[in-house]
Amino acid sequence: MARLRSLAIIRRRTYEILDVGSQHDPVSRIVHRALVALVLLSVAATILESIPALHARYRIFFQGIEFLAGGLFTLEYLLRIWATPEHPPLQHFPVWRARINYAGSPAMIIDLLAIVPFYLAAFTTSDFEVLVILRFLRFYKLARYSPGMRSLIEAVQSERRALIACLIILGGLMIIAAAIMHAVEGKAQPDKFGTIPEAMYWAIITLTTVGYGDAAPITPAGKLVAGGTAVMGLVMLSLPVGIIATAFAEVIHRRDFVVTWNMVSRVPLFSRLDASEIAAVMRYLRSRAVEAGDVVVHRDDPAQSMYFISAGAVEVELPDRRIRLDEGHFFGEIAILRKGRRSATVRALEASRLLVLDREDLLTLMEQNSTIAEHVQSVAQSRLGPHPLEPSGDITEPEITP
Repeated sequence: MARLRSLAIIRRRTYEILDVGSQHDPVSRIVHRALVALVLLSVAATILESIPALHARYRIFFQGIEFLAGGLFTLEYLLRIWATPEHPPLQHFPVWRARINYAGSPAMIIDLLAIVPFYLAAFTTSDFEVLVILRFLRFYKLARYSPGMRSLIEAVQSERRALIACLIILGGLMIIAAAIMHAVEGKAQPDKFGTIPEAMYWAIITLTTVGYGDAAPITPAGKLVAGGTAVMGLVMLSLPVGIIATAFAEVIHRRDFVVTWNMVSRVPLFSRLDASEIAAVMRYLRSRAVEAGDVVVHRDDPAQSMYFISAGAVEVELPDRRIRLDEGHFFGEIAILRKGRRSATVRALEASRLLVLDREDLLTLMEQNSTIAEHVQSVAQSRLGPHPLEPSGDITEPEITP
């Protein structure tokens, strides 16, 4: 029984390191950065290996990198499969079903394709060119560790119907432009526009505004058609760009809202508020950017605001120690109810973005909403008294004592 419990703990920890990827967990941070570095190293080695002189001179070195990448990516893949039962959306499935479902997810398929070249090279005589193409699929593993790439993929997926419609319209324009160009230019240049399929090559090149110049109209009517096709190409290119840009902005805004909502809801002072009440608090937040080394608050300053760390990290300079607070942490929540003075200096360790809630703004909100006032006062009273210092909460005794 104890052994099963230990395995469950290890499996949970494995899931937290590989899939949760908390920025506050040093082990998870190191593992994720190492995997990103390994992906980049593998891709760079594959590119350089295609140069004959380098391949002949550093063949053993390239083979070593491939062996290291293949082995570690295999270990990562197996550990992810093993830890699948800890994945919240799959916890209600039987273990075997959860692992099958997770193995079929897009991210895991990419992980599987990332290790296929290693085993193809070891157990078959596949062409080097085929292995190169498969190895480059490892680049897409970075989507796991890049919020920006994940947001872009989400934006494309959310607008896939509109993007498919754009492709259908583009295909229709290509066929129409090719048919018209074949009719007006086919006799003048039968080798380039003699058939509609041949003219379709010119049409797609023109619609995409590439214009290689290997096929160009020479008749007045053909030039007129080419001009109209080029203009339509500009319009068609702007449509998917605008769709993706708008969807990407919406995804970023939604993600920032969720992150900020989670930060506010974690504060004990606001933990009992419902979603609408937390959203009301969020409307009073203001952003503040600080550079590395900037002082956020000084020791002995009046404590009238609380801070959420949206990005970056700060350090609390206490008399006997220093405490690092990273993204997602907060400090000074009791300061917005009690006027005191800071007993520590807080300094930015790197360029950071903070969300600030002033005492006056919260009091205004409490005057406007009696429910929020009751919740805040109730939690504040329950927290008054001697309190141990917590890295994710208050930073000074005057802020948490009468």
